[in-house]
Amino acid sequence: MKTERDFARVGALLGAILLTGAGTIMAQTPAPAATPHPVTFTVTAVGGEATPAVSKADVQLFLRRNERTPVDGWAKDDNLFLAILIDDTIDSGAASNWNDLRQLITSQPATTHIAVGYLSNNGTRLAQDFTTDHEAAAKALRIPMRLRGPHSPYLATIDLLRRWPKTGPRRSIILISSGIDYFRGLRSGPTFPDVDPLTQLAQAQNTNIWAVYFPSAGHRGRSSNYAWTGQNNLSRVADETGGELFALGTGMPVSLKPHFDEIASHLGNQYLLTFGAVRERRGRSVRVDVRSDVPDAEFFTPSAVFVPAAQ
Repeated sequence: MKTERDFARVGALLGAILLTGAGTIMAQTPAPAATPHPVTFTVTAVGGEATPAVSKADVQLFLRRNERTPVDGWAKDDNLFLAILIDDTIDSGAASNWNDLRQLITSQPATTHIAVGYLSNNGTRLAQDFTTDHEAAAKALRIPMRLRGPHSPYLATIDLLRRWPKTGPRRSIILISSGIDYFRGLRSGPTFPDVDPLTQLAQAQNTNIWAVYFPSAGHRGRSSNYAWTGQNNLSRVADETGGELFALGTGMPVSLKPHFDEIASHLGNQYLLTFGAVRERRGRSVRVDVRSDVPDAEFFTPSAVFVPAAQ
């Protein structure tokens, strides 16, 4: 009996040792590394009279504070989803430029999906949903209604972005507006409070915003203080989303055709840049800077992109 008890004790001891060892091995085994999601954003190449061709080898990407990051992908994408948004508070004289805007619409490649919407009451009403029937999109243009009352073109654009269908990564908005926020008003400061939420949402969805200034209808909209503040906010939205503001002073422009022609040229010189070597424990915006050694090559890029949390 004593021998049996001794064997039982030895067996229990060996079992405890094996369990302890297995626990130690498990504790020392590292957890699998989190896999970063690839991030893709649009880069618009610009230059002198002729925009130079840029290859992947010609491009350098820097994140945050000058951190060099490998470029995993650099390619053109024929598919584009383009929304043309017209602020219904601008002067009705803008419609004299619609023939030139129709030309921009109908001259787009067959793979460009175009929507036309009108901004009012802090929302977007689509007169034409995304379609590759460019003639149908061109027919959706009408005279702005010269609306008055509390309205923010920034909240209205956010409304469209929140309802944007699941599409390819290359997306742009042409925003024709005075930039004046009648909902918040100038009392909110030099930067309207809905500008940053708009730019952050556009960055997260890889949407470039090309802003075209046109004066607001009504006497109050012609105030130089309102007009310059509106332009400054439009410029901020465009610059931080990888687009550009088109404006010549605060008065009534003679023609918008040069602006439309330049936007069409930019849309034809875009690349999708992909990187994926960033590990973030939680999703966050990361500043980006794209450079090239190609002579005369410059880029429009968003100031930051959204990097999802690694999983």
